[in-house]
Amino acid sequence: MNSARRPFLGWPGWRLLGEALVLGTAQTLWWVAVYAGADWLTSVRAERVRIHLDAELAIPFVPALILVYRSIDVMFPIAPFILRTRREVRGLTLTLAIVTGLAGVGFLLLPAEPAYPPSDPGVWEPLFAWNRRIVLTYNMVPSLHVALTVVTLSAYAQGRGTLGKGLLAGWGMAIAISTLLTHHHHLLDVLTGLGLGWGAHVLVYRRWLARSAVAPSVPPSGPRDTDHMP
Repeated sequence: MNSARRPFLGWPGWRLLGEALVLGTAQTLWWVAVYAGADWLTSVRAERVRIHLDAELAIPFVPALILVYRSIDVMFPIAPFILRTRREVRGLTLTLAIVTGLAGVGFLLLPAEPAYPPSDPGVWEPLFAWNRRIVLTYNMVPSLHVALTVVTLSAYAQGRGTLGKGLLAGWGMAIAISTLLTHHHHLLDVLTGLGLGWGAHVLVYRRWLARSAVAPSVPPSGPRDTDHMP
């Protein structure tokens, strides 16, 4: 009850860092398989589902926000430095994997593509060109970009103070908005991504933490590799 709140960033220990690297690599490979596979399957199908409102086509294009959009790239590697316990890192990886799989089902059930008119990114074109190699074309509903962001930042916010939670929520909101203002997603994509991410946080991540907290634990091999911070 009186335990001090742990610092936001800290050294996780080499063993946890190594485990996080293995789990992160596995999740990345799973993401590539689902994301690229769903995109390819949609590309060879003729049917497309309309997912946008006409009013959305007037959403302004703000190419500089590609920097905010791609800030997700630093979000995952820092996980072991923020979570710093095996059960949290494993719980986050499991939740991300489940979200990725569910999003893949959504992509196949609702084959769609962006409907925004062509826009010129100007000086940001090289970054947009590189980004297009990653985000592909047809994976729209739900926005996996938003869902993964919500899952990860919600995990980081567990046990934080009001300021920390507010900053993390602001980062997540900025990324969600950037998906619209860089014309990568439509409103339906963002809303379903938010719902999927938050639902997975509540139903998977939190339950994982609750169950693993009461499960019999193996004696730790070192002070930094334990399931509970000192």
